[in-house]
Amino acid sequence: MASSAKDQLLAVYLERRPALVRSFAARTGSRERAEDVVQDLYVRLQALTEEAAAELQNPVAFLYRIGGNLVLDGVRQGKRTAARDKAWTEEGGEIVGGVSIADQPSPEDAVWARMKLDQVSRALEGVAPNARQAFRLHRIDGLTHAQIAERLGVSTSSVEKYLSGVLARLLKEVGWP
Repeated sequence: MASSAKDQLLAVYLERRPALVRSFAARTGSRERAEDVVQDLYVRLQALTEEAAAELQNPVAFLYRIGGNLVLDGVRQGKRTAARDKAWTEEGGEIVGGVSIADQPSPEDAVWARMKLDQVSRALEGVAPNARQAFRLHRIDGLTHAQIAERLGVSTSSVEKYLSGVLARLLKEVGWP
């Protein structure tokens, strides 16, 4: 039974695999990256049609050419990634101790915070107006109990009752004090 052109190409690949890894390790400076390139090369070979494999005149040169292209693609991708990361750091963060620090929360954190805020807002809708205002003055404006009492025209103990009632409701409905 005659083997197909694609089978012959894969046989050449398997025979030359150690040499391919050594060659690409020298070019990339990393044996791990070279192994990735050779694996990607195998995936490319599997994707070839039988007709394309039959047209190859020099399978070894083909393997090195495709592998070299994959190495270059990796270098280009690395440069694009580095440029994107640098632009991101310049636009939305800074580097502290060699670590990028974001000035803004991640998209996941932003969505989570928005959901929590919506839950808190819904829970506050069922609270008495004075209690809701006392909570906002304390948590958002940072006023003390005495300042809130003065502003609302109530006693400090009333403000404490308002705040403890709101916090109990939030803990019950939102799970957040």
